[in-house]
Amino acid sequence: MKHLVIAIAILGFGLSSYSQQTTNSLLSDLNDAITQAPQYDDAKLKSIKDLKVVLARKDNNTADYRFFVYSRLYDEYKIFKYDSAYNYSKKLLEAAYQLNDQSKVNYAKMKQGFILLSSGMFKEAYDSLKRIDISHLSDTSKAEYYSLMARYYYDLADYDNDIYHTPEYNKKGNEYLDSAFNYYDTTNFEYLYFKGLKDIRSNNRPHALINFKKIMSNPNLSYHEIALTASTLSDIYIQNGQIDTATALLVKAAIADIKSSTKETAAIFNLASILFKQGDLKNASTYIERAINDAVFYGARQRKVQVSAILPLIEGEKINRVENQKKTLITYSAIATLLLIALVTLIVIVFRQVAKLKAAEKIIMAANAKQQEINTKLLEANKIKEEYIGYFFNGNSEFFTKIERFKKSVEQKIAERKLEEIKFLVNNINLKKEKEELLKNFDKVFLKLFPNFIDEFNALFAEEDKIKLKDNELLNTDLRIFALIRMGIHDNEKIAQILEYSVNTINTYKTKIKNKSLVPNEDFEHRIMDIKTV
Repeated sequence: MKHLVIAIAILGFGLSSYSQQTTNSLLSDLNDAITQAPQYDDAKLKSIKDLKVVLARKDNNTADYRFFVYSRLYDEYKIFKYDSAYNYSKKLLEAAYQLNDQSKVNYAKMKQGFILLSSGMFKEAYDSLKRIDISHLSDTSKAEYYSLMARYYYDLADYDNDIYHTPEYNKKGNEYLDSAFNYYDTTNFEYLYFKGLKDIRSNNRPHALINFKKIMSNPNLSYHEIALTASTLSDIYIQNGQIDTATALLVKAAIADIKSSTKETAAIFNLASILFKQGDLKNASTYIERAINDAVFYGARQRKVQVSAILPLIEGEKINRVENQKKTLITYSAIATLLLIALVTLIVIVFRQVAKLKAAEKIIMAANAKQQEINTKLLEANKIKEEYIGYFFNGNSEFFTKIERFKKSVEQKIAERKLEEIKFLVNNINLKKEKEELLKNFDKVFLKLFPNFIDEFNALFAEEDKIKLKDNELLNTDLRIFALIRMGIHDNEKIAQILEYSVNTINTYKTKIKNKSLVPNEDFEHRIMDIKTV
């Protein structure tokens, strides 16, 4: 049953057209099989080694036994390696002569004829086959003999491949097969295979297709039988123009050849030829190299000739493609170089424009920052003005109300001639208290605008130098001086007038405070101006 899967697979693809995807999948399977080929060959060599070990045993060194083992070794080598197979066919013939058995002699000559024919040595093969005495052959051997002669003429027809000799050789081959059919069991592989082969040679492809389909339906085919049938069947599809199906068959045949360690094969060579015509140089080159290695290993002369004919074409086409690719690459390289130069130029221009934009952006950002600072200061100034204008309007309103009451009191006292009471009213005016009230109102409005002023002011000093206010004291003189500066009054004379101190006193206060500060004197007033309103 080990061949069942492959046989059904070949039958399953229905001998119908295959898509490119299916072909690619099959080629992948073939590539895997090529990779594993050494393992199959090792198994073949092990079988051969085991037979040689048996042959070397002295207790089995009889002519009959040697004939049997030589026959087995010949079978192992006949599709594997010509030199060894031919060598064992000679040993087989020697053993037959020692046995003085004419049927075995004829058997050995047929084996020798087969291997000579497989190697492409047509004259030597013919000489060997013609020396066979057919009358001493069994029916089975007669079938084999006539089939071998038919193959001989078919191979000659393919080798000559002309309109003069080929038809005559095909005719002779058909005649020999007709003789072989008289001795074959009509149900076995050889009968059906050669029936199909004769139909092909007789240009009866439809009938050949029926025969080969019948063969394919057999689940017990060996790898070699699968390869032989699939490879031959591919010829029908090639002649019918169904290249995809022919390709799939050749792939299957090549895989079966590898698994049976068959080196005398045409499947992979024919596959390479088809792929070359389809433009698949990569796979064609791989498979033609495999075909060369197989032909050299086996020693098949006609295969070497066939391979030598197509190999230069494949290599030449590969060189042409490389040259075309080289020209294309040069063209693309030139275009790419021009594009690269254009790109570099564009990048330089873009970088310059970006640099200009960044410079302009910096200027704009600086202007925006400055404008923002100005806007902040304007908002702050407006807020200060609003607060103090409201404060002075309220203060003046209260002051005018007091003056109005004082005026009415004075006028009433004058009218009543109460001079002492007038003098009392005048003396009762407390200018110091009014001044303190004015400053207290200033302090309230200022701290409303700058509620964090004292904390931020003290943050400029060490702990022992921070200003500590008395109970119910909002600001003291030190703080008021710098509060007025924060309000935008930087003139010491104006500050002195507001606080009713001398200019020297104001300078003294400012110097003393700056000297205690943790920041440089020249930066102190800048830090005061950085204190924000709410």
